[in-house]
Amino acid sequence: MQFTEQHEALKASLESFIEREINPHVDAWEDEGIFPAKELFKKMGDAGFLGINMPEEFGGAGLDYSYGLVFAETVGTINCGALPMAIGVQTDMATPALARFGNDDVRERFLRPSISGDYVACLGVSEPSAGSDVSGIRTTARKDGDDYIINGTKMWTTNGTQADWMCLLAITDPEGGVHHNKSLICVPMDTLGISTAPRFRKLGMHSSDTTQVFFEDVRVPQANLIGEEGKGFAYQMSQFQIERLWAGAAGLRSMENLIAATREYAAGRKLFGQSVLDFQSVAFRLAELETEVELLRSLTYRAAELHIAGEDVTRLATMVKLKAGRLSREVSDACLQYWGGMGYMWDSPVARAYRDSRLGSIGGGADEVMLQILSRQAGS
Repeated sequence: MQFTEQHEALKASLESFIEREINPHVDAWEDEGIFPAKELFKKMGDAGFLGINMPEEFGGAGLDYSYGLVFAETVGTINCGALPMAIGVQTDMATPALARFGNDDVRERFLRPSISGDYVACLGVSEPSAGSDVSGIRTTARKDGDDYIINGTKMWTTNGTQADWMCLLAITDPEGGVHHNKSLICVPMDTLGISTAPRFRKLGMHSSDTTQVFFEDVRVPQANLIGEEGKGFAYQMSQFQIERLWAGAAGLRSMENLIAATREYAAGRKLFGQSVLDFQSVAFRLAELETEVELLRSLTYRAAELHIAGEDVTRLATMVKLKAGRLSREVSDACLQYWGGMGYMWDSPVARAYRDSRLGSIGGGADEVMLQILSRQAGS
């Protein structure tokens, strides 16, 4: 992956924004269990950060995914995992299918305000009985005149209590078969019949609001359909590839920063007359972890390059997601050990990383699902 002055300018601009508008507030937002999505996303939209890869005719920059990769990696400098995840939902999880497959009308009404930051988006795929198994969703969208009538529930909805609209996956043809009976629909969250549970108290990702969303005879126009009816499963699988690349890219600098902070802390912590970093086992382990992060970067960049070239990166993106989730757990666990008792304190940065990183092997498809995809593609 070759980066230009334009890539470096984007990185510098975003780093400055994060240090000015996000990191000074992270601790307070974590304590509150929520961040001001509407306020923050509007600032990000005004700065041009929410539509880097989106079509210019709807307010985006129209740049290729190499710029999106730089954006995702730089977002990893935020001092928690919750904000990068919430931002990723807005840019790389709830909107890519709309940008690629939606007609001009639906993109004007939902994509443009999402790029400008006037709308907060959320993704409605997981359900109480269908998380990683997307084929098992039960939420329905039945035709009635020119409308859909939606019934069901969505679970683990990031940004759900603040969102203006949801990219909803629902069954539109009960007889169509699991891969052809679903559609993606843009659903305004203020529509009559939609309600949300109080935001969840989670092990980590505290400042990202997560909720369950209920749909009871929710009526939305069929004009809110993304692309063609019955192709929602395929569209969502395509959308998942971008999400998996985001998972890899957004974790790189956060892991590097944690390793660097751990090396600095270990250098100043004395044990048996020497610093903890002077112990060969510690120094070698941190060097090993840095090597693993760099290997993940190489895999992520390779997948991104092929994606830019228009190739199917399902296999590589799945590997990226699997490795990113596992490595983030490994890094945070090892680093916490070298912080000793201070690492076990709730407010330490390594403890936050330890809590936040655990979701990586569950959300967006569990490790076991990634392995199932990879083994099937290998012919096992």
